[in-house]
Amino acid sequence: MPKTILYDPAHAERMKELDGVTLASFPARGMALFIDVLLASALALVLLAVPMALIKFIPALQAWDAQRNIRIEMNFIHNWYSLAYTVLFFGLCLYWGNGRTLGKRIMKIRVVSLRHHRLSLWHCMERSLGYAASAAELGFGFFQYFIHPNRQTVHDRIAETIVISERPVRPGSGDQRTSITEPRPQGSGPCATA
Repeated sequence: MPKTILYDPAHAERMKELDGVTLASFPARGMALFIDVLLASALALVLLAVPMALIKFIPALQAWDAQRNIRIEMNFIHNWYSLAYTVLFFGLCLYWGNGRTLGKRIMKIRVVSLRHHRLSLWHCMERSLGYAASAAELGFGFFQYFIHPNRQTVHDRIAETIVISERPVRPGSGDQRTSITEPRPQGSGPCATA
């Protein structure tokens, strides 16, 4: 007789910790992404400007470039190095910032794992790769924010993350918990039992 396998809610405690935190708004998430794309583009220009300057001013490299006709461009769809740069930029910024890229810091939002207390490098890279899935089908994956009850987009669900607001909640607006480090009062929140 085969052994019965039972569901193990191994991450139930983490779910309870996240119960009732304020989720980030769509405009805040969109603006953070816009800021991060601008930063990634500016950094790419700087990183490309150095080799281009070397080729222009060093005679040995001028001859090497003339023989090979090398053309470097940042086209995020048509070449592998642009995709690799984008994934590494977003993944590493998210990992090193513990859920906050520069855009997310400015907008006072943060990515948190539904499974762990700290985002792993794998979570960050997975989420970064998931941006492509969100952008597919004319960006419908981003607009699933409005459909999902926990405001998760496709890349959030792929990496098992949510995006929370770190802005203080206005007095009198209900739950006063602004971060996952503040304990939730017993018997409060949408999962409370009467």
